[in-house]
Amino acid sequence: MEKPDIWCDEDYGQVEIRIEEVLRRAGISKNRLAHLALMQRSQLNAYCKGEVQRVDLAFLARLCCALGCTAGELLRYREPQGEGDREK
Repeated sequence: MEKPDIWCDEDYGQVEIRIEEVLRRAGISKNRLAHLALMQRSQLNAYCKGEVQRVDLAFLARLCCALGCTAGELLRYREPQGEGDREK
């Protein structure tokens, strides 16, 4: 079976979620953040470890509200590395 004609195999870089860095700056624990953002601790841990493929925007909004930060402070874009870099 042929692969669909989409750009899945190309390296576009990645978006990192920097919850733990913002947590340290805010001076609150993961338990407190989970409570404030109305989420399970296991769900928060998955985001902290980068184990999620799709970010829930409602979840992101709750994090921003609980941490008093912007989405830009929580997310960082990393450009592609190595020979597979996309032409600009």
